[in-house]
Amino acid sequence: MELALHPGVPSPFSQSTRFDYELPASDHVRLHVYDVTGRRIRTLVDESMPQGSHEAVWDGGDASGREVGSGSYLARLEFGGKVETVRMG
Repeated sequence: MELALHPGVPSPFSQSTRFDYELPASDHVRLHVYDVTGRRIRTLVDESMPQGSHEAVWDGGDASGREVGSGSYLARLEFGGKVETVRMG
């Protein structure tokens, strides 16, 4: 199994979007959502996780729970010194 972050489903999202990802080993993982200017909007995952398939859901809100506007966003998965990024919208 290799590190992988799959595009959000559905895309473009309406109420929420789900990110599926695979981890090749047990370790600390971070999954953040950024706007296209690079500003972090929300942290979805920031914890140690076991090897295998996982999912995280973004409800379209920022860190304070306020709904963000429509547009393009990036999901960034950080794990073991590697980074995977997918674009939404």
